[in-house]
Amino acid sequence: MGIFDHVGITVSDLARATRFYDVALAPLGIRELMRIPAAVTQRGDVVGYGSAKPEFWLSQGPRTVPHVHLAFVAASRAAVDEFHAAAIAAGGMDNGPPGLRAHYHPDYYGAFVLDPDGHNIEACCHRPG
Repeated sequence: MGIFDHVGITVSDLARATRFYDVALAPLGIRELMRIPAAVTQRGDVVGYGSAKPEFWLSQGPRTVPHVHLAFVAASRAAVDEFHAAAIAAGGMDNGPPGLRAHYHPDYYGAFVLDPDGHNIEACCHRPG
């Protein structure tokens, strides 16, 4: 069991961010599960992503500094590779190509991209090759 129930970040352009995350997170089995309209939140639309329940939330707001770092679980190294390729194709910027990060532990395989707001988004797999 993880330590978080859910996490949310602010994005400067919700439509652009959802286009990015729809593509980037698909290889990890993560998709948009819920959208709550501004009429309910009284602040703006929010979008929830997950596989079984919304665990990652996006909300419209000013660009934040410092940016956040989020690491998503990947079931395999191939899924990490697919995440990185999809995120780059969706407009993300490479911030560390797929590969072993043995300084964390011998089987840590991850890839990093910057989303359209500059948030450092990672997919990682802890399983041996």
